[in-house]
Amino acid sequence: MAQIDALDIVVLALLLVGSVAYFTKGTYWGVPKDPYASSYANGSAAKAGKTRNILEKMDESGKNCVVFYGSQTGTAEDYASRLAKEGSSRFGLKTMVADLEDYDYENLDEFPEDKIAFFVLATYGEGEPTDNAVEFYEFINGESPTFSKGEEEKPLGNLKYVTFGLGNNTYEHYNSMVRRVDAALRKLGADRIGAAGEGDDGAGTMEEDFLAWKEPMWEALTEKMGLEEREAVYEPVFSVEEKPELSADDDTVYLGEPNKNHLEGKQKGPYNAHNPYIAPIAESKELFTVKDRNCLHMEIDVSGSNITYTTGDHVAIWPTNAGVEVDRFIRVLGLEENRHRVINVKPIEVTAKVPFPTPTTYDAVVRYHMEICGPVSRQFVSTLAAFAPNEKAKAEMTKLGTDADYFKSKISSQYLNIAQVLHSVCPDQPWSAVPFSCLIEGINKIQPRYYSISSSSYVQPKKISITAVVESIRIPGATHIVKGVTTNYLLALKQKQHGEPHPDPHGLTYAITGPRNKYDGIHVPVHVRHSNFKLPSDSAKPIIMVGPGTGVAPFRGFVQERAEQAKRGEKVGPTILFYGCRRRDEDWLYKDEWDSFKASLGENLTIFNAFSRESPGKKVYVQHLMKQNAKLINDLLTKKSNFYVCGDAAHMAREVSDMLAEIIADERGVDLKKGEEVVKNMRSSGAYQEDVWS
Repeated sequence: MAQIDALDIVVLALLLVGSVAYFTKGTYWGVPKDPYASSYANGSAAKAGKTRNILEKMDESGKNCVVFYGSQTGTAEDYASRLAKEGSSRFGLKTMVADLEDYDYENLDEFPEDKIAFFVLATYGEGEPTDNAVEFYEFINGESPTFSKGEEEKPLGNLKYVTFGLGNNTYEHYNSMVRRVDAALRKLGADRIGAAGEGDDGAGTMEEDFLAWKEPMWEALTEKMGLEEREAVYEPVFSVEEKPELSADDDTVYLGEPNKNHLEGKQKGPYNAHNPYIAPIAESKELFTVKDRNCLHMEIDVSGSNITYTTGDHVAIWPTNAGVEVDRFIRVLGLEENRHRVINVKPIEVTAKVPFPTPTTYDAVVRYHMEICGPVSRQFVSTLAAFAPNEKAKAEMTKLGTDADYFKSKISSQYLNIAQVLHSVCPDQPWSAVPFSCLIEGINKIQPRYYSISSSSYVQPKKISITAVVESIRIPGATHIVKGVTTNYLLALKQKQHGEPHPDPHGLTYAITGPRNKYDGIHVPVHVRHSNFKLPSDSAKPIIMVGPGTGVAPFRGFVQERAEQAKRGEKVGPTILFYGCRRRDEDWLYKDEWDSFKASLGENLTIFNAFSRESPGKKVYVQHLMKQNAKLINDLLTKKSNFYVCGDAAHMAREVSDMLAEIIADERGVDLKKGEEVVKNMRSSGAYQEDVWS
């Protein structure tokens, strides 16, 4: 018999420990003292020491209703929280909100008949599930998902569910996530209560779609489950306790740090949507030559972070709210004297999660964690009516909350944020009766903003380039200008890097140096999100790119990469770019660089420029140039060219897709329907790729 030495025993022990950890998904390990030191720092949604069995969790916490969410930017999570809260306050349901990636689904066939599941599901990109919903989506849509009771014809016969989807009609696969999940659940025997709701961000009607759907849904659910509606009274989900014994200077108090590693001054990966890397900005510059508009180019240094990216990926920028908006919010809510007072926030509801680490301060929560400049929901306005400073303000808030047209004319059409709404309703008194817990629950957590990376990982693997137009929108008839939260933050960083005096006439200032001056120098919190928007693996394959404005960002990376490949002697195929801007002398992005790329690629790089405002009375757009070069496009498509579109989804991307179908039909002598079918097949095969936004 072979001898077992000490090394063998150590190896066997490590294998045993690893196996236990894998098969129990960590449920044997103790809960960490500070969850923000582990799961938030490492981006793991599954919390150590907690069950992944949803039925066990519901029994432990006495719940009869679970609201699952699949969310990419936090909106679906917000709607899930609102449904859970309303179900509890209006109908007495014992609700909990659940992240789809926190649980397993093999035992959904054991879901009790007297309980209900909600699924609030956003569709991401081209009909894909959100990152946190991938495993659930693949399981429920599998050819034959295996449930705990074994093979049954209708394994989910006991499951009663409600579902609402968040989509964008400018994408081809509009709300496909909720539609496919709904179809899969029904195929497996589940019983849907009410209609499958669909909200449309593309039409700007998401909030009203949600409100219109939920009332008939509650009626159907009340009838099905024998619920009784009661008067809804605000019931806090979180307790907010002021801690006078603590000072904002104490090193245990979070002043905007996202997790404990950051609090302790450590940079520790992996870096992701829960844990940013504080990256130096190596270089920044203005790309426009006009004074009233800004477009920034920035080089973000990720060396030493182990962050990697591939050409075509996205970089996430973690923004900070502008000082003027923080001050306005603090002032309107009557928190000026207490803004730096330390508070401890804890969940009253056992399944609720505090969306930021505590103890912290009012100022830190508002500055770093709340989306205080975001759109205001009519439902939230209704909630706040109860805390109005006087009866007149209460009446106005009630009307705003119940009259959709009035709300649109007064609030949403003016793009007012919540502090502006409250001030407009009652400018003379602070809203000091509003519980801070209500604000935490009703205002979304501020989310990272994603930008297409405008550099090649082949050329500069440790520096990430971004290209961003600084948003500044003047609303007709309004006295204020809507400023983009993240792009103006980046502009402030660029101005500091170049020692420029702050020129903004609207008083935007930022805590540029971050919590406790930990971003000293010119730093920005970032992480990378991988994308399917990719160059073909064969560099000899032709590519056609359409990217007006900052839609050219990923294509700068594509061309930069192909130019470098050509320099190194690799075979590079035809590289065609359709680019559009207003005027060649104002906003032609990277004008000087294209010549250097052309020097490397020669005939293999062709750029068609559309200048929309150079010819009086005649606007020229990229789709017009496509039409003029229809034969070239069709010839390259017959040679298996990849076709790429980047930019505005609502108009440009749809019009480019329609134009391509028209070109194919005309050049091949077929009807338009056949051309559209070819484009659809290109999408399915990955030959047609989009990186678009609404």
